[in-house]
Amino acid sequence: MKKKEFVTQDLLSKIYQQTAPGPRRLPPERQLAAEYGVSRSTIREALEKLVSIGVVRIVQGSGTWINEQARASPLVYNSITEKRFDQIRYRMISLHKKRPDRAAQQIFGIDEESFIWQFSRLRYVDDAPVQLEISSMPVATFPDLNQHAVERSIQQYVLGKGLAISHMLTTYRAVSVSREQASLLGCRKGSPAMHINNRGILDGGEVFEVSDIIDINYSCTYVIPYNHDNLARRQNHGV
Repeated sequence: MKKKEFVTQDLLSKIYQQTAPGPRRLPPERQLAAEYGVSRSTIREALEKLVSIGVVRIVQGSGTWINEQARASPLVYNSITEKRFDQIRYRMISLHKKRPDRAAQQIFGIDEESFIWQFSRLRYVDDAPVQLEISSMPVATFPDLNQHAVERSIQQYVLGKGLAISHMLTTYRAVSVSREQASLLGCRKGSPAMHINNRGILDGGEVFEVSDIIDINYSCTYVIPYNHDNLARRQNHGV
């Protein structure tokens, strides 16, 4: 693990280990650098990452403060959500309407005479292609979907229509990159990747998007409360 990543993970762990209520501040950069045996620039990069995922805030002249709201909630961030929007861009490969197959009819709650949008796009982080995405959305809900929207944040596009996003259902699976995917992502065929399936759900239960994503540079960190009930259920299953 790189020094910056280790410092980030360790600081994150220590933040979540703290149990006393009230505002808390991290030690100064110089002290952290001495404790971890790294340069102040490494500490600064680690703190910038914690800022980007919303765990801390840096107040000029006051120091680095822990965001209590973030510390009180489960944290999930990945190699995309840790990036600022100005570090991410999209390039649309295709966009067209099509009739839904049976699976799409079930997912979106539509009939066979309806239409769905299907689009594919590349996501670039720091100008390097890292994700190939193929997504579907119901035309009836989003009749004006276009290249401008596809090459930006789909979630912002949905929210801009006055719709409220309830939650995301996500599944991960390790895969190898195919020849066609490799040619688009600029990597070797057979390279390891993460296949990510996302289902976006609106308030009220309507699915607004289904996405299949191939990511060649994926990482994810999360913190969840320890689930005693789930452990007991798994231990007792079949007994």
